[in-house]
Amino acid sequence: MERRVRWLVAAPLIAGTYLAGCQRASEAPHKVAPSQVEHIEGQEVSRLTLTSRAAERLDIKTAAVQDMRAARSGTMRKGVSYAAVLYDAKGNTWVYTNPDSLTFVRQRIVVDYIEGDMAVLSDGPPAGTRVVIVGAAELFGAEFEIGH
Repeated sequence: MERRVRWLVAAPLIAGTYLAGCQRASEAPHKVAPSQVEHIEGQEVSRLTLTSRAAERLDIKTAAVQDMRAARSGTMRKGVSYAAVLYDAKGNTWVYTNPDSLTFVRQRIVVDYIEGDMAVLSDGPPAGTRVVIVGAAELFGAEFEIGH
C-alpha cells in the first residue's frame, strides 16, 4: 500500500516536470538557419546564401578562374584550382561560384584534363569568376540539405 501511495505522489510530480520542460522548449528563441536555399527558376541549381557566422565556421575561401597557358596544348585555356572541383553521383563536375558576398551558386564545368593542381576546362565560368576552393563540399551538403 505504501508503494502505491508513493506512485500517487510521484506521478503528478513527474508529469509536471515533463510538461514544464515542454513549455520551456516552446518558449526558446527561434534559431536562425545557417543557410538559405532558393531554387533558381529554369535551372537545376539553387542559390545558397549563408549567414556570416556560417561562412566563418566553414572557413570559405575562393580563388578566381584563370586564363592560363596549358602546358599540354600550349594554348590559353581557362583553369581552376583542382580543389574547387566537385563530382556529383553521376560523375558530372561542378564548382561553386561566389557572385555576391555570402552567396554561392553551383555551376557545371567540363574538365578537359588535370595539370598539376589545376583543372584545365573546356567549359565553365569566365576568367575572373570567383569559385570556392575551401568549403565546397559543405556547400553541396547545405544545398541538398544533407544531414538535416
